[in-house]
Amino acid sequence: MYDFYSDTKSIPTKAMLESIISTPLGDEQKGEDPTTAKLEKRVAKLLGKEAAIFMISGTMCNEVAVKVHCEPGNEIICDETSHLLNYECGSPAALSGVILRTLNGVNGIFSAEDVRRAIRPYSRYMPISKMLLVEQTANLGGGAIWPLDEIDSVTKVARDHGLITHMDGARLLNAVAKTNIKASRYARDFDSVWIDFSKGLGAPCGAILAGTSEFCDKAWRQKQALGGAMRQSGVLAATCLYALDNHIEQQAKDNNLAASIGERIAKIPKVIKMLPVETNIIIFDLEHDAPTAKEIVEKLQKKGILVGAFGERRVRVVTCLNVNEKAGDILVSELSKILNN
Repeated sequence: MYDFYSDTKSIPTKAMLESIISTPLGDEQKGEDPTTAKLEKRVAKLLGKEAAIFMISGTMCNEVAVKVHCEPGNEIICDETSHLLNYECGSPAALSGVILRTLNGVNGIFSAEDVRRAIRPYSRYMPISKMLLVEQTANLGGGAIWPLDEIDSVTKVARDHGLITHMDGARLLNAVAKTNIKASRYARDFDSVWIDFSKGLGAPCGAILAGTSEFCDKAWRQKQALGGAMRQSGVLAATCLYALDNHIEQQAKDNNLAASIGERIAKIPKVIKMLPVETNIIIFDLEHDAPTAKEIVEKLQKKGILVGAFGERRVRVVTCLNVNEKAGDILVSELSKILNN
């Protein structure tokens, strides 16, 4: 199969898996796993933070951050397309008693004025505006990159009003690969930030949440409470270290392949709208007389190609380690045949 469904389905390479064999191990809960400690220290430096903590998933990073930063009845300001709202099982409410106040940004990117208007005045009747969340890159915005000036402006408004700032950096390194802006600069004005290893970096699972030492101490307690504490976590951390050493350049390749595929798909008849392709995600809509997204998925699957339906007439294609230029050519060719019939 040519799997363009998501970069979350990237398969670890043989060399990545072999890196596990010789890695030193210990009990993570006792602070004795040297490989995990090495990974945490390295990512803390990468993100410009005092400390970092290894989590089993990005969703856990988000939910632990919510639990540490917020209290029941607090409100988080985020875009309506955010992962926290759409793909985490309502956990801010279920686990932390926190509600979300959504903004209608452009491709997942909102403005400082949007934030200013959303912040509630203090009142015993209203939720308390507590945290601002930015998703870099914006998944449902087509992998859109938050420009630095926008990040600086929205975080300034948040700070001026006493809000916590949190970055969902699941695909932050895709943005870094495209802009050559350091991850630490993107993360500078956020109280907490995380990056994912199971997407473009190709590890089997794992994410790192970073912030102050005090924040990470509190995050460890929440990780423990949610059942996320591990033992010889170096087995997983080794693959993440391998990814940092060997797969960073892959992010640029993924971005370039997506740009090439997107440019060609945009020219296919019955494709009426494509979100700007800035990183490794391609999202496009179909004419009303074209096959539905579900039908497109089914027809391509019969040809050994996997893509995602993200609405009745919206399709998502994602590049990662799973696919190469040949796979991209086949995808464009088969999609053209379907939409030209």
